[in-house]
Amino acid sequence: MRCVVRVFWGPRKETPQELAGRWKAMLDALPALLPEGGSAPEGQPWTWTRHHTSGRPAELRPEEAELSAALRADRDSPQTSDGAGLRLSSRGGPGWEISISGRGGGESEYVTQAVVLAVVSPDGTEVPEAALLALIADTWQPDIGDVTDDDLLDALEDDAGYDYTQSQLCVGRLGYLSPGRAALAPDGVGAARKELRGEGVLLDIAPPGDAGAVVDAYVRLREAGALEPLPRPMNRTHL
Repeated sequence: MRCVVRVFWGPRKETPQELAGRWKAMLDALPALLPEGGSAPEGQPWTWTRHHTSGRPAELRPEEAELSAALRADRDSPQTSDGAGLRLSSRGGPGWEISISGRGGGESEYVTQAVVLAVVSPDGTEVPEAALLALIADTWQPDIGDVTDDDLLDALEDDAGYDYTQSQLCVGRLGYLSPGRAALAPDGVGAARKELRGEGVLLDIAPPGDAGAVVDAYVRLREAGALEPLPRPMNRTHL
């Protein structure tokens, strides 16, 4: 079973050290939410595998100094045009694999910044999807986010005309909306949850497997303007 937790936002200039603080907060919290997703003993921080555009993967500990150095190296790489990012993975118990990719701190007017967490788990395992989305939304303060999977994305494309190649936004069975987007959401689309510490709204839209409810919510949110992409060129972090 595979689920994907995603958040997106517009330009927000941040230093590698500031980004490292966000990465550390997120990585430190994941073992408690996904205890079987890493190889470290319970209560201990995981050691992650960092994947490079070129070169061999390397171990990375979730310590602020190591994270800052890795982000600084990525920012200064000739292959980086904006911001700084990491690609990490962790293998845990049988059937478990966690991967995270993210890029932030940039000022591009055309490239959206993002963090994407993918969780592969044994069939039948209950993954705390709402808590994962709440963690990432509180940590990164994005514009929009969701929990989805390949079947949901296929349903949105086939039944509602969703096209990710056109920079369109969508929601999955859970959605996060920044305050400006939440103000546009029509009544009756999902149930607001209370996991968030910061601003914005976390919506419980449908249980796993109910693609029809997700498609209906997507259409209603799109028609209400809550899923409008940030205007290009982007000049703000949130709608």
